[in-house]
Amino acid sequence: MNTQIELLRKYVLVTRHKLASGQYLYHAGQPFQSLYLVHAGFLKTVELADDGRDQVTGFRMRGDLLGIESIGLHQHACSAVALEQGEVWELPYPAMLAACREIPELQARFTAALAAEIRNDHAWMLTIGTLSAEQRVASFLVDVAARYASLGYSARHFILRMRRIDIANFLALKHETVSRVMSHLGNLHLIDVRRREVQVLDDGGLRQLASGHSL
Repeated sequence: MNTQIELLRKYVLVTRHKLASGQYLYHAGQPFQSLYLVHAGFLKTVELADDGRDQVTGFRMRGDLLGIESIGLHQHACSAVALEQGEVWELPYPAMLAACREIPELQARFTAALAAEIRNDHAWMLTIGTLSAEQRVASFLVDVAARYASLGYSARHFILRMRRIDIANFLALKHETVSRVMSHLGNLHLIDVRRREVQVLDDGGLRQLASGHSL
């Protein structure tokens, strides 16, 4: 999507927004008017669960589109909050649609982003519904590593920008369970964890565990 920004600017007024850690980009229930492209930093999306608690529904990093879950609605279906200092580019939705009609390549990228979001949500539903706590955490680490790699960063050594309590919420686990599993994966020499810094020691073993197999 970043490669299309210069073309997009011919049709859409792209507004840059700086975000501080903990700052909300938008709230659930706020009128839906724009999509947002993450240019720098990490954000999480949060929905209000039936019991009144916040439910983390995803983590977004550079190159990801925010707001697509609200397309077709008058209001945002969830909230988005920055996990660290960052920057997003606001893309007004009506103008975005007009640009897609003028730029077939942009339309293709936009459609691909929507399809990827659907596939990702489906994959995580299966992960959370069918895998054990260890397998969920392993899947999460494999996914984060792959996303770093797609941006040209190391898949073997990276920083978790989200807190463990947010990871636990996303994976439908207790905070203590995530910490225990991280320690156990370290004892298995699959990873080395120091605070939020993760080093993957055995990529094959971690992927095997994430795929639902026991070690």
